[in-house]
Amino acid sequence: MVGTQKPQKPGRGERHSAAWGKRLSLVLLLATSMAFGQRSGAPGKWSTLDKLSPDLVQIVNASPHLAGFQAKTSVNAIIQYRTNPRAEDFSKVQKLGGKVTRQLNLVKGAAISVPTSSLLELASDPRVTFVSVDHPMQVADDLTNGATGVAAAWNAGYTGAGVGVAVIDSGINDSHPDLWNSSETTSRVVYHQDFTGTPTTNSNGAKYDLYGHGTHVAGIIGGNGYLSGGEYAGVAPGVTLVDLRALDENGAGTDSTVIAAIQEAIALQNTYNIRVINLSLGRGIFESYTQDPLCQAVESAWKSGIVVVIAAGNYGRLSVDGSDGYGTITAPGNDPFVITVGATKDNGSASPSAETLASYSSKGPTTYDHIVKPDLVAPGNDVVSLAAPGATLELAFPAELVTGTDGNNDYFTLSGTSMATPGVAGAVALMLQEQSALTPDQVKARLMKTTYKMGLTSTSAYVPHLQQTFVDYYDLFAVGSGLLDVQTAITNTDLAPATVGAALSPTAVYNPQTGVVSLVYGNSSVASNSVVWGSSLVWGTAIVWGSAEVNGTSIVWGSSLPWSDNLLSAFSVVWGSSTGSATTASSLVWGAAVGNADAAFSDAGDDEQ
Repeated sequence: MVGTQKPQKPGRGERHSAAWGKRLSLVLLLATSMAFGQRSGAPGKWSTLDKLSPDLVQIVNASPHLAGFQAKTSVNAIIQYRTNPRAEDFSKVQKLGGKVTRQLNLVKGAAISVPTSSLLELASDPRVTFVSVDHPMQVADDLTNGATGVAAAWNAGYTGAGVGVAVIDSGINDSHPDLWNSSETTSRVVYHQDFTGTPTTNSNGAKYDLYGHGTHVAGIIGGNGYLSGGEYAGVAPGVTLVDLRALDENGAGTDSTVIAAIQEAIALQNTYNIRVINLSLGRGIFESYTQDPLCQAVESAWKSGIVVVIAAGNYGRLSVDGSDGYGTITAPGNDPFVITVGATKDNGSASPSAETLASYSSKGPTTYDHIVKPDLVAPGNDVVSLAAPGATLELAFPAELVTGTDGNNDYFTLSGTSMATPGVAGAVALMLQEQSALTPDQVKARLMKTTYKMGLTSTSAYVPHLQQTFVDYYDLFAVGSGLLDVQTAITNTDLAPATVGAALSPTAVYNPQTGVVSLVYGNSSVASNSVVWGSSLVWGTAIVWGSAEVNGTSIVWGSSLPWSDNLLSAFSVVWGSSTGSATTASSLVWGAAVGNADAAFSDAGDDEQ
């Protein structure tokens, strides 16, 4: 069974928080007064500051108040230009005391290290369009065949054979027999490349994947269950896997390592028939997706014909001013093109009707842009998949190892949206084997239309080690269109328009006169022809979204929902610019001081009762 969930262990007590690090102790940073009062001044300063991401503006404005701050401090950043950077652009960076660490033509930019004292001058260059922090990046951890109908696809002969899936993660240990072909003669991991600049082997015998997360993800996508008698087989056991290592032995990377890996996936697209990219990782949102180079990179992959599947994040338990985990989707899952995946748990049953939302699963709308996310959810709690012997996670949490048929610890248990995401990526591979001409937008639309519509209003989950009960509401910001249904997706023949951008996730807009939030289909700044969710144009009367709150007038937020704008502080956190406080709201959730806290929330197997 795909991702069979590990039986609950009585008396386990506090469980580990695997790939996102230790238990969350999130530093919430209130916004400084940097955005407006301090922006006035010398002519042209508005346009220069507008080219800096909000967290860089904070650094610039704070610097004069800290003795020696500018002279001693540099920042790792990504600089984007109007065209691909030229030699003279790099020369200017060097003259300002910086250095170029990686060229990123995919986003017309480069990763640089530059003194904070040079940021304003660098941004004043007319060729520069935007400068942002090269943010730390971490994996997004916290399937079952029965719940998603994978067996039906297998019975129809679909295994993902011939389809290439690029796993951008901590690497893949290709020595695991579950990643070989059916005759166990050749590995289906056909390519490895490292973008971290760190060792790819260690003294404990780990190879390629020194953290253990990427191998686990690869197993959910395409393990064949060889060492478990098929019990822990992945969704698409015939796929070809491309290992693009962007995270190190601690599961950490940066925007630039991930962008470089995406860039390589596009370059290798035809060589290995790469049709899918899996990104079980994320970080906080610090600017609009239209300016974020990480989002621009995933959009480039999407427009090149690659389906990009991304974890929603595991901040669903984070309640700032009573926000109940809303507004916590991570980047680049905030981009409207891609497929963003939340997580559910099976509650000990293989039936889709037993699946409930995992309390850690991040909820929309997205910070700054208010894109409706996640797009769908999939099982992701206590998933058993491949172990990477000698890797950091396996050494740190030996209790999570699971024995294979050979008597060795061949498998490992993890939870989170990291684990839900590869289940969807595997399903995409099955769909593309069946119908290779499908475009990314057609895949996304069909997946969302065919989801199992979760007919729930709310559920509660008790987390013993936190001694806390979390209540989840089943609106479209929590479960999107519903639960992944592979069987229905494979048998469905509906086609959305092939046009790039036809299946953009909608935007949610707040109307202060009526006090409700409604959906806006399409986004004229990106693609005005996003018609999939305008139901009469493509799907007739069928409603793509599974939420009961989506009705004839498309009202999705108001007094009938769990909380409304009557709770002004909570509402402000989620809706930001709709209430005139975008900077404060985003800083409350993501704060510039959060840093690696993006990697520190619980998701790796919390027992929920």
